[in-house]
Amino acid sequence: MSETWLHVSCELSFSVAVSTPMVFMLRPRSNHSQWVAAEDYRLSPPVQVVEFTDGFGNLCQRMVAPVGEFRINTSADVMVAERPSVSESAAFIEIPDLPDQVLGYLLPSRYCESDRFGDMATEIVAGCAPGYAQVMAITDWVRRTIRFTPLSSSYPVSATEVHQRGEGVCRDLAHISIALCRALCIPARLVVGYLQNLEPMDIHAWFEVFVGDDWNTFDAISTRGAGARIAIAQGRDAADVAIYNQYGPLLLPREMQVTVEESHRSA
Repeated sequence: MSETWLHVSCELSFSVAVSTPMVFMLRPRSNHSQWVAAEDYRLSPPVQVVEFTDGFGNLCQRMVAPVGEFRINTSADVMVAERPSVSESAAFIEIPDLPDQVLGYLLPSRYCESDRFGDMATEIVAGCAPGYAQVMAITDWVRRTIRFTPLSSSYPVSATEVHQRGEGVCRDLAHISIALCRALCIPARLVVGYLQNLEPMDIHAWFEVFVGDDWNTFDAISTRGAGARIAIAQGRDAADVAIYNQYGPLLLPREMQVTVEESHRSA
């Protein structure tokens, strides 16, 4: 499998009216599909940070944002596979054979009400072999049926709402894809991170399913010709993978800038 180096960055700026406890998820971690060779994480003004790993294995940075302008600048050099991990021969895994840690990704969650999509999912995958073929049928259906409209929602929308609206951002299309997969007893989870060549450039969301004894990558808004991607966080749905959470009065970024560039760094 061919690999490439990416240099990615995310810059956030907040105007903070009252000291606000916050938790960020902005650090990708190395795994079998990506190698984080270098990172930079800067806060202005500097504040104390405590890092912990949540129940999904994500790196979380906990801090209190001070009153005034507060900026976060992060960047990383990461080696990744040029194409997502997808095995066309990946078969459906019977529930008794699933690893214990995967079972939670079969259940309905806040934004993925899989218990409401059984009939629809069955109709969509009619005639498909269990496993990869079913997930591809779902992905193709979502791509044809739900219009990808950047900036159409500023807050997470559930799978049922996405179906009613007929459009959404990348996170919304992933939510309905996940709900449909879980309705067929296929474990599915949401992933957020960076996608090369995304237009318009932003933090991106896609989904992974557990078929063929491994997690495989699917994306309802991009084709196989899309660029390489870097995962930052994974979880059941958007409630688990927000790149930041604030505790107290609503605090939205004044500015946000994301870049993904191919790098010529060597290992």
